[in-house]
Amino acid sequence: MRYVVPTRGTHAFNNVAKWLTARGISLMGSRVLAVRGRKSGEIRTIVVNLFDHDGDRYLLSPRGHTQWVRNLRVAGEGELRLGRRTERFVPVEVADADKTPLIRLYLTKWAWETGAFFDGLKADSPDADIAAAASGFPVFRLVAR
Repeated sequence: MRYVVPTRGTHAFNNVAKWLTARGISLMGSRVLAVRGRKSGEIRTIVVNLFDHDGDRYLLSPRGHTQWVRNLRVAGEGELRLGRRTERFVPVEVADADKTPLIRLYLTKWAWETGAFFDGLKADSPDADIAAAASGFPVFRLVAR
């Protein structure tokens, strides 16, 4: 299972982005994801990039099967926060066969920030290359609660 461990620099960037997002300043669609920990039961938060495609909203994990991904799968629900606004949702995991356009869209929008985690994939990579790597990038469609 693919998982890219964050570096100290990444933690620092994410903490700044989370701080801004928690105060209502979204960085290109950023939200604070709040999800119950699968082991501790405590609410865990992390900044994520929310994006739209064909009228639906999605989260993608560029680092692979991270802790927030694992927690979201077990909890079966989460919250997205931007400042004081909170939206509850139920995640529906997207099948690998349906991820190619979503990964491409994500790379188009955020390659400057997260491109290093895509193992050489780019927004203009062939569909076959993106499809071959799709299992390493969990994607969730969000259904409002």
